[in-house]
Amino acid sequence: MKRPIILHPDPRLKKTSLPVEDLTDELRTLADDLLDTMYHAPGIGLASPQVGILQRLIVLDCVKLDNEAPRPLIMFNPEIVASSEETSVYEEGCLSMPEQFADVTRPAEVQVRWIDRDGNEQNEEMSGLWATCVQHEIDHLDGKLFIDYLKPLKRQLITRKMVKFKRERAREKA
Repeated sequence: MKRPIILHPDPRLKKTSLPVEDLTDELRTLADDLLDTMYHAPGIGLASPQVGILQRLIVLDCVKLDNEAPRPLIMFNPEIVASSEETSVYEEGCLSMPEQFADVTRPAEVQVRWIDRDGNEQNEEMSGLWATCVQHEIDHLDGKLFIDYLKPLKRQLITRKMVKFKRERAREKA
């Protein structure tokens, strides 16, 4: 089921999410809903705070080529256990900030540990777009947005554009 995505600025996007203590059917359904919402948006990652649920759950699928099979990942309690000193710069966007993009520098490679949909611990080294995406989504769980990496002026500019966007969207729905 597709869920509505919360748009910045919204205080819920700045809160820290709680660890998943018990993997319930309700949480598995939420994970499936997040994937549906992400694919429909369309996006390559989504965190549960973006749909108003403060649990440590993210989904991602960074496969972009049509001839490649999708690789949806569901991650409960994801954490970065190691990261490279080498960095990379990607132009990041966010489903909570439509049409807003900026270059963000992050570690080029990360090792991530998480619990999968079946309750098994997983561990994987990620690089390239996957590394950027997983770091971006884990940031959401800690109440951090990609614009928090930007200089104050650029961050304020994007926030003002989003306030205007939300105002216009509210008028359209009225």
